[in-house]
Amino acid sequence: MYAIAINDQTLIWQAHDTPRDIAADEVRIDVAWAGMNRADVMQRAGQYPPPPGESEIPGLEISGTIAEVGRNVERFKPGDKVCALLAGGGYAEQVVVAEAQVLPIPQGLGLRDAAALPEVFATAWLNLYMEGAAKRDERIVLHAGASGVGTAAIQLCRAFGNPCFVTVGNQEKLDACKRLGADAGWNRHEGSFVTPIKDWGGADMILDPVGGDYIAQDLQVLNPDGRVVLIGLMGGRDAQIDLGHMLMKRQRLIGSTLRSRSPRAKGAILDALHAHVWPKLANGEIKPLIYKAWPIQDADTAMQHMIDNANTGKVLLSVSGEG
Repeated sequence: MYAIAINDQTLIWQAHDTPRDIAADEVRIDVAWAGMNRADVMQRAGQYPPPPGESEIPGLEISGTIAEVGRNVERFKPGDKVCALLAGGGYAEQVVVAEAQVLPIPQGLGLRDAAALPEVFATAWLNLYMEGAAKRDERIVLHAGASGVGTAAIQLCRAFGNPCFVTVGNQEKLDACKRLGADAGWNRHEGSFVTPIKDWGGADMILDPVGGDYIAQDLQVLNPDGRVVLIGLMGGRDAQIDLGHMLMKRQRLIGSTLRSRSPRAKGAILDALHAHVWPKLANGEIKPLIYKAWPIQDADTAMQHMIDNANTGKVLLSVSGEG
């Protein structure tokens, strides 16, 4: 098969060994589309290697067609159209993955749309409603609101009764987030977000992929008993915070990653998505937001758009291009 290799921080489409034989609880998928994520950018830069034993090929989410199933697989059969959450290996013509990490495509969606679902909606659901334990009417702040995860989280907040405030990089992105359902927002180039969020009513939960000096500001706007869920380090891994403020307001700072979780843990997240989010995708209440797609041979060009923060929504790579 062909797959992407990382050579001196360049993404090269080249011949590669076909994935290993499948285990009893695994499936083999012919990949149609792959989603691009910040984790792929970090992996290309040598800062986020795959978990031990996982593929060195980048790519954490795909859509495609089941080619082969293990003897214990019950939910799928060859020919089924599916999407999957991976620990790596998605920038390739084939992947092998545990059945638990695979979902059928929501009714009414095609393979292109489905590739924009697994990683971002799993990340958003996990951190909003499992790690962050957001309850209806709690106020949520989403940093990087125009990202793939951010645009998924906005729609989940709207669908499940949580007012949300976004921080973004320009007015165009802010307008796009408000069209998706964000209640308010702030252009980060206009200064600190502390006063605008306090004026909005503060936050009961914050989804933060930035870290760095954002954390201290997060705690300033977080209401008593509030939670910050840290899911990335775009702003750096060091922060200086007032622990006394955090103590007196009973605030919590939670670190969370998805990639390194076990197939069983990922399966539990996907089961929740299938139960709560897939019906809303099927009826059109929630929609995947796709910025643009490139042929997988142009993965470097696509990734530069993500590095430049040019995208609002998902960046996709076409592998077979099947609809």
